[in-house]
Amino acid sequence: MDLSKKYDSKESEPKWQALWEKEGTYSFDAKSEKPLFSIDTPPPTMSGAMHIGHVFSYSQMDFIARFRRMQGHNVFYPFGTDDNGLPTDKMVEKLKKVKSSRMQRTEYVKLVLSTLDELRPKFVSGWKNIGISCDFNLYYSTINPHCQRISQKSFIDLYKIERVYRKEMPFMWCPSCETAVAQVELEDKEIESSFNDIVFKVDGKEILIATTRPEMLPACVAVFVNPDDKRYKDIVGKEAEVPIFKQKVPVLADERADPEKGTGAVMCCTFGDQTDIEWFKAHNLPLKVAITKNGKMSELAGKYAGTRVKEARKEIIKDLEAAGLLKASKKITHAVNVHERCGTEMEILNTKQWFIKILDMKNELLSAGKKIRWLPEHMRSRYENWANGLQWDWSISRQRYFGVAFPIWYCKKCGEVILANEKDLPVDPTIDSPKKPCKCGSNDFLPERDVLDTWATSSLTPRLAIELVDDETMRKKLYPMTLRPQAHDIITFWLFNTVVKGLLHTKEVPWKNAMISGWALDPKGKKMSKSKGNVVEPAKVIERFSADALRFWAAGSRLGDDLPYKEKDVHTGQKTVTKLWNASKFVISNLEGYDGTKPKKIEEIDAWALHKLNETIKDSTQYFDKYEYSHARAKTEKFFWVVFCDNYLEIVKDRLYNAGNYSDEEVASAKYALYNCLLGILKMFAPLMPHITEETYQLFFAKEEGKKSIHNSEWPVENKERENKKALESGDAAVAVISAIRIYKTKNQLSPNTPLKEVIVSEKLKAVLEPVASAVQCAMKVETVSFGKINDATEEFDFGDGKYGIKVQ
Repeated sequence: MDLSKKYDSKESEPKWQALWEKEGTYSFDAKSEKPLFSIDTPPPTMSGAMHIGHVFSYSQMDFIARFRRMQGHNVFYPFGTDDNGLPTDKMVEKLKKVKSSRMQRTEYVKLVLSTLDELRPKFVSGWKNIGISCDFNLYYSTINPHCQRISQKSFIDLYKIERVYRKEMPFMWCPSCETAVAQVELEDKEIESSFNDIVFKVDGKEILIATTRPEMLPACVAVFVNPDDKRYKDIVGKEAEVPIFKQKVPVLADERADPEKGTGAVMCCTFGDQTDIEWFKAHNLPLKVAITKNGKMSELAGKYAGTRVKEARKEIIKDLEAAGLLKASKKITHAVNVHERCGTEMEILNTKQWFIKILDMKNELLSAGKKIRWLPEHMRSRYENWANGLQWDWSISRQRYFGVAFPIWYCKKCGEVILANEKDLPVDPTIDSPKKPCKCGSNDFLPERDVLDTWATSSLTPRLAIELVDDETMRKKLYPMTLRPQAHDIITFWLFNTVVKGLLHTKEVPWKNAMISGWALDPKGKKMSKSKGNVVEPAKVIERFSADALRFWAAGSRLGDDLPYKEKDVHTGQKTVTKLWNASKFVISNLEGYDGTKPKKIEEIDAWALHKLNETIKDSTQYFDKYEYSHARAKTEKFFWVVFCDNYLEIVKDRLYNAGNYSDEEVASAKYALYNCLLGILKMFAPLMPHITEETYQLFFAKEEGKKSIHNSEWPVENKERENKKALESGDAAVAVISAIRIYKTKNQLSPNTPLKEVIVSEKLKAVLEPVASAVQCAMKVETVSFGKINDATEEFDFGDGKYGIKVQ
């Protein structure tokens, strides 16, 4: 047992991470009869390195996993990576300096897969480096054959129950990524634009229409007014001439035209917004396409064809003004839908897409949300607001090369959809072929070239993880899972879609609890981004401090709250690591040969420390049970720093250093309290700071408890026998007097070890303090503690409901 060295996290943390992996410290046991605690671990997106937000949210879920493991649960805690979506595409294109649309599909897919294989070990190591206690042998990648098979089977199952359909219809489209985009992938962004009053003509008479999108004029198919708007009653049913492009369109009445908005007259274009779609369907209007899939003007736009949308907007406004058809133009800032992946303004294009029917499930989805225990509870409102605001079915097809393929072909002769045989999954329809002819007899097929949206696969993470377990009986026990941990920004993405799949496939909610974390922000409380230059790299923080210190910072906010990254909080964590090592060395050096046996008599001040420990264990356990790890940290910190280090260690030193002056029972009582207090502290800190607690536990307690790791040892439990109200009052009085003496010494520029001849304490405290007076003497180097009436106190102090004094002689 080497107690001479300093604690070096650079040496210790990698050492324990390697040993935990080698020993299978966190391995799931499919044969165990222990109570299960299963976690639907979020698979991080492989689009770059781990960032500080990952540390924040993954540490918080790990606190709970470690706590439950120490409580005796068989913890199912898999790890996966999400690497089949658009971010992966963009990353590979950037790294390899290629464009997927300019490569053969098979070659591009090979390139992506090989790139992922290159990057994956280093990417996953980021999670291991912060001490995440997943069973990394239970690993999946959302693009590996295991996940492709499950995702494709999900599609086939939903097709068979008529929950998926393919339809050509107006849908949201990202011109930059050149793919359809689901409602959940949109975000609002404030954009500078202009509100333009443009002249349309009806029978030679001018009417004004206000629009922010004059580039949609070539796709204008109607003008709408409100039927109750008296200004336009005489033109309803007539034709209006569209400026510049000259096409004639009908003037129609519809209540969706708001008389109070703009001029009250609205142009309907295919498609500018959701209302255009509604009018298109309700009035059976023709389809005109002015914008192409890559965000340029089509041939319909005449001389503007091939021009980017924003450039065409400027040119058309200039031409309208030159022709006297622009009556006013006002600069505005308004919110528009953009693709959350790239920030590009969305278009609505008429394309063929695959959908999962969910609009008819609103009530079922809302009911499912009420069955989940939300942590914190207020996060449920985000789920409910999303469910109530649904406007579209779930679009699951994407126009990309890389991803999980749809397991279908189309018969060239009759158009029949041909499903892959489930035994053949996973399949790539662009390479593989159906094993039998179409029912019409044809063997001529067209493959579906679109791929499944990444969320169509990620929404199956409970199945992706559980089906890694070979034991079928255990697989059944694991579902529904205990916990879904995730950040609040993807409630409408990942959580909602997983509930959809859970209800459709199993008629059950996938988990019992949803643990929702906040965001890690920069020191000023702003969202971090590379463009702002305010990103904090975890590896650099770990290099400067330690993984435990960074985890300590992550435990500093309540679940669901955002937390600014402040280096001083990490520094506090590092100070705690150092203090824990030094305090542990002191205690363990004085426990050599001690076997933990309880003495016949516990000294009053030792009983006080054990009572305080008992209170802390009780509170910490209750807080962890409620997922309130920040409160658990605060309670353990207070006990460690204030009760244990600042006071109890100072009180007990004399019995350890000068054992000959005390009876064997008195010394044994001190060692018993030290043993139990330090062991309790280590175990309560273990979920938060796994490396330093393991290092310290291995110095002494591992052998005493017969455990290979503190993380497989038992969580401390409240011990009713340690409740001692009398000792609590006496010990608290001693600490109050010690604090008053410390203030006196500081004021008089005396060192803490300066001896004092006598300290007189208020007579009223004699009954309470006398049993522990020796604790005051030992801690503050006081020769005599006496009691009497004090008229002119050297220092005053609060205790209980009263104010008391001391006099230093």
